[in-house]
Amino acid sequence: MDISTLEYLAPIVGVIALIYAFARASFINKSGVGNERMKEISGYISEGAMAFISREYKNISVFVLVMLVILFFINGMSIALPLTFLIGALFSMTAGYIGMKVATKANVRTANMAMESGMGKALDIAFAGGTVMGMCVVGLGIIGISVAYFITRNPDIVYGFSLGASSIALFSRVGGGIYTKAADVGADLVGKVEAHIPEDDPRNPAVIADNVGDNVGDVAGMGADLFESYVGALLSGITLGLVAYNEAGATFTLVIAAIGIIASIIGCLAVRGDKDPQKALNRGTFAASLITIIAAAFFSNYLFNSFRPFVGVIAGVIVGLAISKFTEVYTSGDYDSVKKIAHDSQTGASTNIISGLATGMMSTVAPIIIVAIGIIVAYVGSGGNTNTAQGLYGIAVAAVGMLSTAGITIAVDAYGPIADNAGGIAEMAELPENVRDITDSLDAVGNTTAAIGKGFAIGSAALTALSLFVSYTQVVGLNSIDVTQPSVIAGMFIGGMLPFAFSAYTMSAVGKAANAMIEEVRRQFREIPGIMDGTGTPDYSRCVEISTNASLREMIVPGLMAIISPVIIGFVLGAEALGGMLAGALVTGVLMAIFMSNAGGAWDNAKKYIEAGNHGGKGSPAHEAAVTGDTVGDPFKDTSGPSINILIKLMTVVSLVFAPIIVGHTGLF
Repeated sequence: MDISTLEYLAPIVGVIALIYAFARASFINKSGVGNERMKEISGYISEGAMAFISREYKNISVFVLVMLVILFFINGMSIALPLTFLIGALFSMTAGYIGMKVATKANVRTANMAMESGMGKALDIAFAGGTVMGMCVVGLGIIGISVAYFITRNPDIVYGFSLGASSIALFSRVGGGIYTKAADVGADLVGKVEAHIPEDDPRNPAVIADNVGDNVGDVAGMGADLFESYVGALLSGITLGLVAYNEAGATFTLVIAAIGIIASIIGCLAVRGDKDPQKALNRGTFAASLITIIAAAFFSNYLFNSFRPFVGVIAGVIVGLAISKFTEVYTSGDYDSVKKIAHDSQTGASTNIISGLATGMMSTVAPIIIVAIGIIVAYVGSGGNTNTAQGLYGIAVAAVGMLSTAGITIAVDAYGPIADNAGGIAEMAELPENVRDITDSLDAVGNTTAAIGKGFAIGSAALTALSLFVSYTQVVGLNSIDVTQPSVIAGMFIGGMLPFAFSAYTMSAVGKAANAMIEEVRRQFREIPGIMDGTGTPDYSRCVEISTNASLREMIVPGLMAIISPVIIGFVLGAEALGGMLAGALVTGVLMAIFMSNAGGAWDNAKKYIEAGNHGGKGSPAHEAAVTGDTVGDPFKDTSGPSINILIKLMTVVSLVFAPIIVGHTGLF
């Protein structure tokens, strides 16, 4: 099989992924939905989620139209770049919409299966819901990138697809993150701490908004996030592959991605009902990684008569697995870090927060060292010592290798919020206690898998952003960046500051929305008679409206920050200073993202560890302290942290797209 034929494997496998997603969705639809109360609650959640995403996409469409006009003019009034941008945005929206639609169907069926058949069958349904999200992301991603490349054969045009995907990802991640955490914080602080009622108690007015938030933030937002990561990795692999190996380099990138999708499908099939959900999910993930490694070795030798590019792929896969393991160590209740936070909660909220912050900071050490080693191994092992282009291509395919099994990685991640929703439905529908025990077990694993998914996204962001950064230097003609130049140093400081400013804004947005939610829940407890004894009905829709309005309003500034900053720095300080800004943002952004995501995950599971009966269990002083820590960690892990990796890649892609009008620009000073 020659190169020209082999590259078409990518879109074909993309179609297979979409077919498999449809089959999984059909499997979910055929499952029972339970009693009338379960249907009613599920309907509330589905209605709120779909109403939010419809309004969000309408708002985003205004931005898309403006960008289409701008791209049309900066590309010499050619339609090619704006068209790929539009397709990238539409594909990202489509993946998020389908994934969330199916997730809101899988939640009630997971609860029902937990009631009727136990842990194994409940896991099957929840994981099937996550699989739909995963396969839609990789299927649409590989189809979009490969077809755009086949038609244009010009990576400069394909950058538009990545820009569209990155833009939607940032708005979706930030908007969804603000929504879900405003509801979650409000529900926890007033319901669990002040009113002393269980999580997901139907008497809590914010409970529906909280469950809606799981879908808009942790399913649709996460899907858009990893869609953007996946697309960015493929684009950098194609771009640097053309420089290093001509068409063979681009083809190898697409083939590895295609093999990764096939491996992910096989891995998903390996996840079967098990008394230990973590064991079942790990089995599928490792199976997919092993298949990808074997196939990468074969195709590296087939296309290049060399195993050098394979070294980059295996470095990426190993780095991804290692990061996921260390993420589990710092965020799972099975390990000492989380147990220490729970232990420290016995002396109050202050010591809980101190312990959680320290855990998050320490959790950056191992992943950063692993990424650093991975970069060096990928570069040197791919021939960088004798051929710089081949070494840089090795780093690019390391990112592709890490995300090659994104199909199952996303499935494992999206399974978590589905299990969380199932627990909420079980609580609100007053199902037997053993049902909630099953959904809580699935949810506890889901918290860890979500943290692992974020680890993959952040690790791949480091490699992908580095590869795109190299592409930027080539486009603007920079062989090196002189860090002794004042403008470059200024750019680095500004870039290093941006993740902090971005995080501050998104954290503040959650805080403002949560304040409004807390006051509304308190008002309803105070003014609506009979809520606490079950004879009154809370106004769920008002809480849904608060989260919706806040998230749609507050997502605008962070999105514009990522898009406008590179353009301003490029024009004011020049192309080299913009390179410095991107480097500064990459370093602090990756560190901040790991710190915030892992600290939040650790706080969450410390709370669940106590709720399992340790240190006094539910209602104890330690539990109240842990709930406070969890509410601090919520925007850490679900709003600001995971959004930062999109920020650093979006700024790099914006720099690439606007490079033709920045190139050669020395700035105003």
